Amino acid sequence: MNSPSQIPHVKLPAGRNYIGGEWLDDAAAERLPVYDPATATVIGDIPGSTPDAVNQAVQAAHAAFVSPAWRDLSPLGRERLIHRLAELVEANAAELAAIETLDNGKPIAIASTVDVPLTAMWLRYMAGWPSKLGGKSIAPALQPAGSHHAYTVRQPVGVVAAIVPWNYPLVLAVWKIAPALAAGCTVVLKPAEATPYSALRLAQLVHEAGFPPGVFNVVLGDGRTGQALVEHPGVAKVSFTGSTATGKRLIATAANDLKRLTLELGGKSPTVILPDADLDIAVPGAAQAVFFNSGQICFAGTRLFVPRNRVDEILDGVSQVARSFKIGAGSEPDTVLGPVVSQRQLDNVLGRVQAGVQAGAEVVMGGGRVDREGYFVEPTILLTRDRSNPVYREEVFGPVLTATPYDDIDELASLANDSEYGLAAHIYTRDLSAAHQLAQKIDAGTIWVNTQLSPDPAIPFGGFKQSGWGRENGEQVFEHYLETKSVIVKIA
Repeated sequence: MNSPSQIPHVKLPAGRNYIGGEWLDDAAAERLPVYDPATATVIGDIPGSTPDAVNQAVQAAHAAFVSPAWRDLSPLGRERLIHRLAELVEANAAELAAIETLDNGKPIAIASTVDVPLTAMWLRYMAGWPSKLGGKSIAPALQPAGSHHAYTVRQPVGVVAAIVPWNYPLVLAVWKIAPALAAGCTVVLKPAEATPYSALRLAQLVHEAGFPPGVFNVVLGDGRTGQALVEHPGVAKVSFTGSTATGKRLIATAANDLKRLTLELGGKSPTVILPDADLDIAVPGAAQAVFFNSGQICFAGTRLFVPRNRVDEILDGVSQVARSFKIGAGSEPDTVLGPVVSQRQLDNVLGRVQAGVQAGAEVVMGGGRVDREGYFVEPTILLTRDRSNPVYREEVFGPVLTATPYDDIDELASLANDSEYGLAAHIYTRDLSAAHQLAQKIDAGTIWVNTQLSPDPAIPFGGFKQSGWGRENGEQVFEHYLETKSVIVKIA
């Protein structure tokens, strides 16, 4: 049984908001239970923060934004604070990994080697940017040479609302927090109600690192809290990762006062295996691309396209890889596939599988719930020849792969693009010319060739079509956190 006492180094923070450098209760809020997905037992509760608490957090963030303690801090001063936070993340890595495992359910081996190290790496990468975000001088095109001096300055947009999902609670929070702080913004973070505890522990580390009060705040709650945060007139920019349906609602809300929006939304990413692919690489790659983190990855390769004459060989191989993954509680060191995050997600995944089978999908393996306590789903492969099948078209967000045979490599781009999403794609081939040509034709924000699941802090990440607006990571992310101001001075 997976419980706090069985995961070393874990002490869950109290379920309170972190506002203006203080830990505050929201007495008017209902309490929301938090579950251990491996046992379906309650491990704590948090407030469903009210609009009053949201207002308090935004006001604290705005006060910090205009305070000399943050506003006048040098770029190297911001860099030092972010590096200090990275050091504290590394110093508390075992505890943070245990917290992620406890309330998300992911394997401790993954939380320890992926989630927490990447969190520190993202912080360190973004810490290098504050001193490199300046403007530039521009020669006016319409004025006599030397008569005017023109230049641009780049200034932080203000208070940022960062709303993050439950699949990578700590990493995705830092994807938003780190560039916002590097740019000189202040932040109100709303973690997912299912996975709040790593955000609260991060707030403790922010406090310890010495950030001025109000620069970073956390408000807890469900979608109603997030809605109140997006509606608040003091929020200048919203960075959201989550479902496409929720993203569309946020667009409508943000339109009232033209808030900036970065939206990293759903995906139904293709994995394309060309006839010449090295199956020793492609088969385990295809399996990892969909089953890693129990399929709870926005860019998971959930649609597999295989040459018709190699369907049995490839699906047998992917099935063997999937069967080798140990299913178990995240606290067990050899677990590869943990539970999905909640009863709601379990019902969603199994319901979508059932709908796909009823519409004609053939079950190659899996398709059901694992017979044990907790929210466990079998790794599932469905053979789908009908591209109107709902399990082929809709995001499942669980360990479910649809496999579709093809005859003509010239149709691959059309097959890959036959989706309302365009977040990522995976291509396996020995022919790099073919890979580059296909990559040019696929409508997706990130395309991996002969590899999978490897975002990088230096490389922009985001989607085409209904997979979102804007880009996370790399230099491009700062376009969303900085305003450009032009200054023109007559000098002659």
